[in-house]
Amino acid sequence: MSLLDIHVLGSPILRQETTPVDRMTDELRRLTDDMFDTMHAAKGIGLAAPQIGRSERIAVIDVEDDPIVIVNPEIVITEGSAKAEEGCLSIPEIFGDVERPARVTIRALDRDGEPFELQASELLARCLQHEIDHLHGKLFIDYLSFLKRRSALAKWESMRKDFPQNIRKLPPDEIAGRHGEEAL
Repeated sequence: MSLLDIHVLGSPILRQETTPVDRMTDELRRLTDDMFDTMHAAKGIGLAAPQIGRSERIAVIDVEDDPIVIVNPEIVITEGSAKAEEGCLSIPEIFGDVERPARVTIRALDRDGEPFELQASELLARCLQHEIDHLHGKLFIDYLSFLKRRSALAKWESMRKDFPQNIRKLPPDEIAGRHGEEAL
């Protein structure tokens, strides 16, 4: 098990477009394993490559003990609308209500590079959209109203000193099982 450092708000990589993956390799499969370990240790349900300082178009998601690797994902169908609170492992302790499509269909490659399509609703749909946004340099705070975004950024500014070089290091003792609040 390897825990990776998590890049937090202010790290330039979080605002960059990722690079599509040409083919899955053993190194990238190990990376997804480390991403799952890091996400679980941080008590999250989703983690995208930019959040760990990588530029590949890869994310991992685990909603209700159903781990999913998405490589080069694209949303092909959206339906409905739903508003719910979101958080992010790259912006700890900051939450906001975000309106997103209630149901989505995505196309992606899996951990072995095989294409698949997935229809999702509720929390899984929200998590997929949140992580795919990360792969395109977009953060959940971008969806907040001007005032709510300003308030969230002011709160973040007061916490920023806890993350030198815009890096969140997970202490080894956080490896215990997932519990408590979870972030996308």
